[in-house]
Amino acid sequence: MSSNGSSHPFLLTGFPGLEAAHHWISVFFLFMYISILFGNGTLLLLIKEDHNLHEPMYFFLAMLAATDLGLTLTTMPTVLGVLWLDHREIGSAACFSQAYFIHSLSFVESGILLAMAYDRFIAICNPLRYTSVLTNTRVVKIGLGVLMRGFVSVVPPITPLYFFLYCHSHVLSHAFCLHQDVIKLACADTTFNRLYPVVLVVFIFVLDSLIIFISYVLILKTVLSIASREERAKALNTCVSHICCVLVFYVTVIGLSLIHRFGKQVPHIVHLIMSYAYFLFPPLMNPITYSVKTKQIQNAILHLFTTHRIGT
Repeated sequence: MSSNGSSHPFLLTGFPGLEAAHHWISVFFLFMYISILFGNGTLLLLIKEDHNLHEPMYFFLAMLAATDLGLTLTTMPTVLGVLWLDHREIGSAACFSQAYFIHSLSFVESGILLAMAYDRFIAICNPLRYTSVLTNTRVVKIGLGVLMRGFVSVVPPITPLYFFLYCHSHVLSHAFCLHQDVIKLACADTTFNRLYPVVLVVFIFVLDSLIIFISYVLILKTVLSIASREERAKALNTCVSHICCVLVFYVTVIGLSLIHRFGKQVPHIVHLIMSYAYFLFPPLMNPITYSVKTKQIQNAILHLFTTHRIGT
């Protein structure tokens, strides 16, 4: 019997076979959720309050933190709802909207990492023009361009989901909605929805990572031409945090993509773990990486707590 996707709810899935342990597993996810909110929220507060951080590099970092918060707030409430409250039902419109924001914000994050690579490229390869190239106006334009690319590019595959018939099982394989999960349940020609995301991944994730790699090849070439060892170390040190964030993001993206494309025989639990690693690990690690590796962020943290202590 057919039922239209716009009227029939979907059922989310936790960890099949581990339903009895869902409450205990939810404690881990709650801890991760609070840690991500605290870490990225603190980063945004520091950049807002400390005028020493009102520079392009930290404006891009604020965009990254806001994107990580958005991605976490989009996914974690339904995950905790499934694991903690056994609330598995989700309306189709809410499901498609969640899928839209999950995929859009993932592409936005890739764009921000690319913008941060551009920032480091200008700062090291053309430092005398840094302030004239990366003006506040240009930073805003780059940010808006990244947002537009992420949110507009996902509209074509998400829109048809509202019109497909879903006559298969309405049970999804995750505790949140993903485009690739939903189209498996559609009783319609999903050729466009299967091919378009592949093209999108190539033109965004693959192209962004390639440009980032090329930018760091040029940065390394410039750094090696610096005579002073101390200056070389100082220049490279400004890139360490960004490199770590890039590796964390793209390694999880590649891992998840390989599992989805070639892991037919891989146990479903591995698919779930990779999915959660993709959505939780970068938002958790990004603020930690910048707090540990960036002196200005450390100084801002000390200044914030010192001011608060004096105020009390």
